[in-house]
Amino acid sequence: MRRLLTGCFVTLLLLLNTLVLFGPLMVFALLKLLLPGRFRDDASAAVMWIAETWAEIDKLIFALCIPTQWDIRGGEGLRVDTSYLVISNHLSWVDIPALIQTLNRRTPFFKFFLKKELIWVPFLGLAWWALDYPFMKRYSKAFLARHPELHGKDLDITKAACELFKRQPVSVVNYLEGTRFTPLKRTEQQSPFKHLLKPKAGGVAFVLAALGEQLDAVLDVTVVYPQAKIPGFWDLISGAVPRVIIDIKTRELEPALWQGDYENDPAFRQSVQNWVNQLWTEKDSRIDALRAERAESAAGAPDPAETIE
Repeated sequence: MRRLLTGCFVTLLLLLNTLVLFGPLMVFALLKLLLPGRFRDDASAAVMWIAETWAEIDKLIFALCIPTQWDIRGGEGLRVDTSYLVISNHLSWVDIPALIQTLNRRTPFFKFFLKKELIWVPFLGLAWWALDYPFMKRYSKAFLARHPELHGKDLDITKAACELFKRQPVSVVNYLEGTRFTPLKRTEQQSPFKHLLKPKAGGVAFVLAALGEQLDAVLDVTVVYPQAKIPGFWDLISGAVPRVIIDIKTRELEPALWQGDYENDPAFRQSVQNWVNQLWTEKDSRIDALRAERAESAAGAPDPAETIE
């Protein structure tokens, strides 16, 4: 009953925070749509401030209402005036609050690449556009086989959508696995990794081709839930997640990673895939080490709160 009441109360607070701030965000989104030049940049800055404020209030709600300890490691020297590619493993919807706890107002407000069709979603499409989420257009191989004259046009469209980032810093988030990890998916994929699904190099190669020159570093984020079960969002807001570990490693981004044609150059494609696989091998080992900490702690002092009911 206590967890049910906590979850309902936190849901209400999160909803109120969203409803109160969504109106002003829409106002500045419309101003951005209508105003020219410098005024558009000012409206964009206002939209970003509202989004960051929304995230900070969510953090305050979590701090006051639930017992979750956000164990954030690394990330010293993060800046809001530089651009990052953020890559992370993906386990749960709790990963998004974990990123907010870790990066909000320590880096530029993070963004995801979205399919171009999503811009037509009522209200949300305008909000994503106002927040400068890049809308990408991807043509399938079958479509390009029928229309070879359009080869490379999808990348040109995405690069045009990212032109704004030459005037402002950005954090672009990419989940290389493409979906949330489960043991069943790992088995079906025959993944060579113990804690991860196979990474998809094509997605990150597309991001690097579109944005490589604007990105200054990679933030390699590893999220670990020490409890026995991967938690869901309800587990978090009902107070059933005692601890989340977020480990950050800042890595240099070599220009060679975007100075090539991933689709048509086999040698370049292999080099990007090797880079991604090496990141994932190191991440898998890092997850093992972080989970070993939990095992050592449990051996010394068992904590029944570590298992979600």
